[in-house]
Amino acid sequence: MEIIWYGHACFRLKDKNITVVTDPYDKSLGLALPRPKADIVTVSNPAPHHNHIAGVKGEFKVVDGPGEYEIGGVFITGIRMIPPKKSDNGPSLNNIFVFYIEDLTVCHLGDMTHIPTQSQVEDLGNIDVLMVPVAGKRALSAAQAAEVISVIEPLIVIPMHYDLPGLTVTLDPVSKFLKEMGAAKIDPIPTLKITKSTLPEETQIVLLEPRALAKSANDE
Repeated sequence: MEIIWYGHACFRLKDKNITVVTDPYDKSLGLALPRPKADIVTVSNPAPHHNHIAGVKGEFKVVDGPGEYEIGGVFITGIRMIPPKKSDNGPSLNNIFVFYIEDLTVCHLGDMTHIPTQSQVEDLGNIDVLMVPVAGKRALSAAQAAEVISVIEPLIVIPMHYDLPGLTVTLDPVSKFLKEMGAAKIDPIPTLKITKSTLPEETQIVLLEPRALAKSANDE
């Protein structure tokens, strides 16, 4: 499986047969989504920085709620996460998606705002790759993200939803999360290519280079 990152919470997961795009964003984020093509688009919440399906090409199926789905040989479990306390600092609901692709289990946490309960973690099952927000602003902070990782225990962690040049929202830099995790400087890579046999034995953090460009003031 191949994973690339378009910035914020938008990823492309691709195997030999099917392409999944998560949480496409609109131009109000300050980044220009390069119109990826997909067979499946998942939406974690209805905010414009997560549900801009018009920015995706192709005849795709949209998955935007809880349930179990099988599309083109890919199995997806959607789990509705409602914060334990209503807050102005996060979405009123958030969908977590677990993808079963090529013997790998990939979990996208969307705009998660709280530490999941033991029951919620058990619902996720064993996670190989975890995409986790790490920079606050209506989602997990660096410290909360580190705690979530310790609870879920994935083998690969891909941080998302952190500060990038051009963003119109204020987020913490990814360096704050790396410091929280006790990680040394990590060089970003353009693409993560992973198979079951190449998974690490212990949790490893992978930084991906964003494939999006900041929008200029002259962009329409």
